[in-house]
Amino acid sequence: MEQKTDWNGKRVVILGGARQGQAAARWLARHGASVTINDRRSAEEMTSGRSALADTPVRWVLGSHPVELLDTADILCISGGIPLNNPLVAAAMQRGLPLTNDTQIFMEVSPCRTVGITGSAGKTTTTSLVGQMARNAEGRKAESAISIQHSYIGGNIGDPLLNYVDAMTPDDLAILEISSFQLEQMTVSPDVAAILNITPNHLDRHGTMEIYTAAKRRILEFQRADSTSILNRNDSGSWNLRENVHGRLVSFGTGAFSGKQDGTFLADETLYLRQRGAEIPLLQRDQIQLRGAHNVMNVLAAFAIGYAADLPLDAMIVATKEFRGVAHRLELVREWNGAQWYNDSIATAPERTMAAIHSFTEPIVLLLGGRDKNLPWDSLATLVRQRVEHVVLFGEAAEKIDAALKQASGTLPLTLTRCKDLQEAVQAAAKVAGPGSIVLLSPGGTSFDQFYDFEERGKAFQKWVSELS
Repeated sequence: MEQKTDWNGKRVVILGGARQGQAAARWLARHGASVTINDRRSAEEMTSGRSALADTPVRWVLGSHPVELLDTADILCISGGIPLNNPLVAAAMQRGLPLTNDTQIFMEVSPCRTVGITGSAGKTTTTSLVGQMARNAEGRKAESAISIQHSYIGGNIGDPLLNYVDAMTPDDLAILEISSFQLEQMTVSPDVAAILNITPNHLDRHGTMEIYTAAKRRILEFQRADSTSILNRNDSGSWNLRENVHGRLVSFGTGAFSGKQDGTFLADETLYLRQRGAEIPLLQRDQIQLRGAHNVMNVLAAFAIGYAADLPLDAMIVATKEFRGVAHRLELVREWNGAQWYNDSIATAPERTMAAIHSFTEPIVLLLGGRDKNLPWDSLATLVRQRVEHVVLFGEAAEKIDAALKQASGTLPLTLTRCKDLQEAVQAAAKVAGPGSIVLLSPGGTSFDQFYDFEERGKAFQKWVSELS
């Protein structure tokens, strides 16, 4: 049941004091709620968060998660990184206390059309590209005569859109990246809902693929008959959910497709849109600025989403031709000693590292590691043994990856080095990288063994690479 809540006087405990929790605290306090923020980090560690909310009437409880907080709570608001097995969350569920999060609250009060994008891989790139398409369409009328006054891009990337919802109008468009963590508690679906793919990811949090898939599926479950769902014909995890579509289905994938549905496809190196039976050429594959076949799929998805959101075709085409990707996703840092150094810190699952490897034909020096998410490394290990000349392992997952590499078939790599952390790994990579090679940070694991998030890891990598001399 949707929580169309009158927040005035409600006692809300927010679990997690980072950007999502801060956005929820500001909005809830502004709308009359009594807000307590709880975070296991210390007061010293939360200095910046407390400063950011210095002008907001909130109570802070730091250092632990005391269950007693629930005694005077009407609702528990959970930040995205908090698992459902957290003791405070588990206690709230046992008591029957309602759960929410900042994205759920946003979806309940948003006055404008919403686009939600989820998937195991490609969310950030696709969301960013759709956002650029929407920005190009601002102030114009699409063929459907639906105009966009202003577009907002956020959710699991950038600023939480709850920070801006009070200024939004019905003529705006909100585009959200939504993670499986956020979807677990959500009971509202966007007007346009896209599931890019479903492959093994976050099993350290969800436990099984069935539970993980169920979380992703929730983005479709609360749609209306006038909503649109976007699914990937080439990914069984996404495509198998087509029976869960309540409204219109628009698909994307490589190769022409049968049936009457609208969608996008790639044929003869050209991207097409099928619209009411007509096949409209969009652009040539070589006009896409991003490396890799996986990014072609992201572009096909973005066109399908933009079409479903009534964006003008020319605005979408221009945005795609100009789009050069997002930070920390196959991002060229510099050329040094004849080698090109790439930052793909956002690759926190082995499958994303495999996509990165497939994006290059040059000899590769690969930096692998971080924290394991209880995902299989076998397929990546086999690819590494076939395609990667030098491997540098770092972080908590190094031993597990090393074992997988030893079990895999193939003749490469020429060298394999174990390092204690990423900084040492950069130095090790510099010793073996030669002219014409690619040095690729595409870890396959999360950053939480050494960094706050993948962005902090990527920035540290950029710094240490820039300091090479």
